[in-house]
Amino acid sequence: MSGPSLRKKHAHHSIHDGIYTEARDLTNVLKELVREKKAENSNEVCDALIEHWETRTLAHAQSEEEGFFVEKLKDQPDLHDTIIKLKRDHQILELIVRSIKEKKESNGVTEEILPYFEALLVVFEIHNDEEEHSLFEME
Repeated sequence: MSGPSLRKKHAHHSIHDGIYTEARDLTNVLKELVREKKAENSNEVCDALIEHWETRTLAHAQSEEEGFFVEKLKDQPDLHDTIIKLKRDHQILELIVRSIKEKKESNGVTEEILPYFEALLVVFEIHNDEEEHSLFEME
């Protein structure tokens, strides 16, 4: 069973908004540090950003899949295709994070890694809009 924050549109939107804002702000800091060639600081911010995506975004996605999506599907079986797409978005986010970690391990924190963090933001924003529009009745 999912918590009440996942079931209420406004509360759920607030969770998404907080996650997105923090990720966007950290991404902007990382871009600035990489462009200024501040390797040590870039490394620290990159690690914090990876941790953010893993512990905030992907953990939120997992709780949605284990509770909220199951409940929605039980109540509204016609949402099956929509939920499959939303789960795929979660997988894409996870794959991008994995790619970032591999690139960081191979090459360190370089400009090459920045578009991947931007991609996370774009996918997450589109996903959130679709999820909030599709899974919540007008509140």
